[in-house]
Amino acid sequence: MHIREASTEEAVTVLVAITEFARPATEDELKQRLRVHRALILVAEIDGELAGVKIGYQLSEDCFYSWLGGVAPAGRRSGVAQALLEAQEAWVLAQGYQTLRVKSRNRFPAMLRLLLRNGYQIEHLEKKDGIEDFRLHFVKQLNDNNSQ
Repeated sequence: MHIREASTEEAVTVLVAITEFARPATEDELKQRLRVHRALILVAEIDGELAGVKIGYQLSEDCFYSWLGGVAPAGRRSGVAQALLEAQEAWVLAQGYQTLRVKSRNRFPAMLRLLLRNGYQIEHLEKKDGIEDFRLHFVKQLNDNNSQ
């Protein structure tokens, strides 16, 4: 597996393969969201094929937001999500950020487990239409003692 920085076009290629997303973001939507932020787009490749994506951007001088990501069905159960999370955390820490924030939904239990397993803490619950769409807001303090 190879993790590398990528373009919005490559990110969209992975996002459209993730069947859980009712309507994946378009390249224009990604560019619009990321244009005013310091951003990072990572992709995972397995045997030269795009298997996962993780997109984030700066919220403040010391806080980075992990906004959007996922693993295509063909890349699941092979450590792609964990590798992307670790690569993003390493980059975020190297850039001097102290905090990482991320939101997820009840409908994505694998993501919730991944975040909890990696030291993210729930700081807020945002209630939406149905319980499966409730958003859990996570935070992780990054430093040499607790980053993974």
